[in-house]
Amino acid sequence: MTRLSYVVTGASSGIGRACVTELVRRGAHVWASVRTDADETELARVHGDAVSVLRMDLRDEASIAECGEKVAAAGPLQGLVNNAGMARPGPLEHVPLEVFRQQLEVNVTGQLAVTQAMLPALRAATRARVVTVGSIGGRIAGPMVGPYHTSKFALVGLTDTLRAELAPSGIGVVLVEPGAVATAIWPRARAAAEEVRASLPDAARERYAAQLEEAERSADRSARSGVPPEQAALVVVRALTTRRPAPRYLVGWDARFAAVLANLPFRLRYRLTAAKQ
Repeated sequence: MTRLSYVVTGASSGIGRACVTELVRRGAHVWASVRTDADETELARVHGDAVSVLRMDLRDEASIAECGEKVAAAGPLQGLVNNAGMARPGPLEHVPLEVFRQQLEVNVTGQLAVTQAMLPALRAATRARVVTVGSIGGRIAGPMVGPYHTSKFALVGLTDTLRAELAPSGIGVVLVEPGAVATAIWPRARAAAEEVRASLPDAARERYAAQLEEAERSADRSARSGVPPEQAALVVVRALTTRRPAPRYLVGWDARFAAVLANLPFRLRYRLTAAKQ
């Protein structure tokens, strides 16, 4: 029997890396997207020829298109995991617009570009699947992570529209919404928050000091108490492989709790999520 083939973006660490490991364990072939030589070497060392590396940058349309052609030339693609992403913190009043654009380019436009590039190979398979790793931050927003929340809310609309449009083609589209996952994104987010704090004008640093400090503490808590990436990967792989997946999957108790908050009346929800100083 021919091995089923999947693409996983952002495969160097965290959820993406765990998805690669789980899919290989189940006998699949994985196209894993990374950006560095070291990540490519490590995947080859661990998984051998069960993994083919794609060198893809979500801000580089040419690299994405080239990878799509490479995958399509190899045969049908059973599933795509849109996992790659980034988080940029800071008060929206002072976030540089270029940083805001970069956040949307990677977390939204890049996801669509990859999906477009992989659809020819997905259409060649039977009951193919697109699974996008969003966030509970796409249902409920709080202070100091505005660029990230904006991108994840946009990703909900992108995923829902793709689901509607691809339904007649038999291609399932699923959104996975994790809460905190213990990955490298949190130390990176904390470091970015510290950079933001240092770059703010004195008046802004004083005005937003309490919110920035809480954002840093929240990143530390998430790094310590988030679910293991392997747990999130199991949900992603289930969404890829089960015959009739749910449209959305929550991952983690905090995601389930936040989903309840997101359904509260607006005034109450906003009172609970407003910054406290």
